[in-house]
Amino acid sequence: MAVSSTPWALVALFLMASSTVMAIPPRKAIDVPFGRNYVPTWAFDHQKQLNGGSELQLILDKYTGTGFQSKGSYLFGHFSMHIKLPAGDTAGVVTAFYLSSTNNEHDEIDFEFLGNRTGQPAILQTNVFTGGKGNREQRIYLWFDPSKAYHTYSILWNLYQIVFFVDNIPIRVFKNAKDLGVRFPFNQPMKLYSSLWNADDWATRGGLEKTNWANAPFIASYRGFHIDGCQASVEAKYCATQGRMWWDQNEFRDLDAEQYRRLKWVRMKWTIYNYCTDRTRFPVMPAECKRDRDV
Repeated sequence: MAVSSTPWALVALFLMASSTVMAIPPRKAIDVPFGRNYVPTWAFDHQKQLNGGSELQLILDKYTGTGFQSKGSYLFGHFSMHIKLPAGDTAGVVTAFYLSSTNNEHDEIDFEFLGNRTGQPAILQTNVFTGGKGNREQRIYLWFDPSKAYHTYSILWNLYQIVFFVDNIPIRVFKNAKDLGVRFPFNQPMKLYSSLWNADDWATRGGLEKTNWANAPFIASYRGFHIDGCQASVEAKYCATQGRMWWDQNEFRDLDAEQYRRLKWVRMKWTIYNYCTDRTRFPVMPAECKRDRDV
């Protein structure tokens, strides 16, 4: 619903916001060994487990990338991973951490880290697919070097919103706008995946910058492997625990004022692309962007 610019409307909007239940940060993730929640999926010889399985390295060379996936499928939850990205000249290299269902009209929630030339910042791209349709890319520069140390990347997914976090700072919110005719992931169980692969046909400057294999192998390192979700069989269409888990309580239906302040900081200072403001691709602003002021 469009909001009038009159002072009274702004006051009313403020009062409405002030009366809502304040959100709190997601509960602290629990670090577990890789084998608790995940299994390798391809190019096993390009993976290395360290420290009793509490750390995993994915290795990309000119022959192959590699990846892993969760053992279970989930409908809603909180998913977190500590990741240290490949260092140096990583143009063309993509490190991905995402949720995805497996049918043709699949749902998907993406973190994609796009490598860059030495001295240029890595780019974090997020996207949300619903019913097999994506085209909701947002890209930011990170405010740190993600190859120097581990940082935490998390997804909170419930019936009301999807929130992407970097070190507990919300960088993106995708609200359930089903009432506007916008599809939302709510009935397709998804597995978690991560992969390290060569995407120099599109990843860096639209494919203009190619992977320099003289810098291989490229190594992405992982810790944490936290999953706190509603586990479901592939046939499940709803979460049997809906309404009883911490991540679907009232506190997590929205961000609080401090979280919105941090999100605004990310949008203003670090965002380099937002599909919501791309009038070439979308002459009319998508409905969910307009209502949720995702600009």
